[in-house]
Amino acid sequence: MSHIGVLPEYHGSTAFFEGETPLPLASGYLIVLGFGAFFSVFTTLLVYLDVKYNQTEHTSEFFNTAGRTVKTGLTASVIVSQWTWAATLLQSSNVAWNYGVSGPFWYASGATIQVLLFGILAIEVKRKARTAHTVCEMVAARWGGAAHGTFIIFCFLANIVVTSMLLLGGAATVNALTGMEIWLGCLLIPWGVILYTAAGGLKATFLASYLHTAIIFLVLVICIYTVYVKNFSTDIIYNGLAQTVSYTAEECQIMFSTNQTVEGTFWKAGDYSCGPVPNNRDGSYLTMLSGDGLIFGIINIVGNFGTVFVDQSYWQSAIAARPASAHKGYLLGGLCWFTIPFALATSMGLCAVALRLPITAAEAGAGLVPPAVATHLFGKAGSVMMAIMLFMAITSTGSAEGIAVSSLVAYDIYKFYIKPEASGKEILLVSKVTIVVFGGLMGFLAIILDAMGLNLGWVYLFMGILIGSAV
Repeated sequence: MSHIGVLPEYHGSTAFFEGETPLPLASGYLIVLGFGAFFSVFTTLLVYLDVKYNQTEHTSEFFNTAGRTVKTGLTASVIVSQWTWAATLLQSSNVAWNYGVSGPFWYASGATIQVLLFGILAIEVKRKARTAHTVCEMVAARWGGAAHGTFIIFCFLANIVVTSMLLLGGAATVNALTGMEIWLGCLLIPWGVILYTAAGGLKATFLASYLHTAIIFLVLVICIYTVYVKNFSTDIIYNGLAQTVSYTAEECQIMFSTNQTVEGTFWKAGDYSCGPVPNNRDGSYLTMLSGDGLIFGIINIVGNFGTVFVDQSYWQSAIAARPASAHKGYLLGGLCWFTIPFALATSMGLCAVALRLPITAAEAGAGLVPPAVATHLFGKAGSVMMAIMLFMAITSTGSAEGIAVSSLVAYDIYKFYIKPEASGKEILLVSKVTIVVFGGLMGFLAIILDAMGLNLGWVYLFMGILIGSAV
């Protein structure tokens, strides 16, 4: 790490993911469609075993509430997997790349508070609304039709924002690693989730989420160990960050150039991590006194209150939990989740800066910092690992969002406004159809957002404006 400038293999590189992709195109299809097919078979098998050996009757009630008997451990793992969006893995490292160590702290702490506080709401749900299916049913009972309609819109917006972030982040990463077209990725990724969610309902997605969370933590431990123990150390990363900050504009121009001269430079301030960080104390990556980091922290806290408190999937987890398990599950889940964005961003995000990888601001904004660092450290194995980790996040959160929307449509639109005397079979059918339609439409919405030039980072910062006022 004592060398000056960019690593020799990246001399003259204008971006990290330029030229040939780390993985062949076929592997993109295998990851996107293969995992979807595997989890569809896996969850269908779980449902079959549950019916055969536990004699569980899969009614509309069970499909949407998992029988209201989920214990503490499963509730906690579900909270972790629901709250682990594509943004948790990708955007957290982007803010580390931009603002230094304050970014991961504000990302992780600013999104943990809401889950811990929701534990209190979970207790109240169990005490006062034992037969509720959705948050909007509670709003209707308390404040009537006008408030009910308003909250349905907020709930749908929350689900749409979260799902569009999953697809944009997932498609951008699969595109960078395998070359699969972003628009094709946006259309194909939902189908793996749609199939197993429609087949298994809430209980099956809970069990699949447990497996997802275990895989995410496994990859996380490998990344941290490699960065801070195996390949480098805290001292090496610290010195690398200090060196990056020490460069003048002229030195940055020479480093990021085609022929190691100022004349051949493609460096622009803010395009690459080189030189002092604007609005950070002493320009350091290792300070909590970061103006831009603090602004991000405020946006993050406000936005995430909206995405927890009006996201039906969190209410659904509280409704599905046993009365004694609900608050414990949320407290445990919130504390366990903190580790994921904080540890991943402080290892992968800071490593990218310390090694001065040629990651552009556009690549970082699209969430490509972790895939870039993993590809640098592990080669093709790192690319596969990141793709799998990301797909775990997409499928677990995507299935929760799908079930959430299906509950809202079935209970708050179909049963509330269209057919109040609807039978359990009709509600189950509406739930399953909604999951398929919502997943398909979200693919098109992600394509529209991409065509407008909006990436994961933009949507993440915009969500507070859309749904923050509901809280």
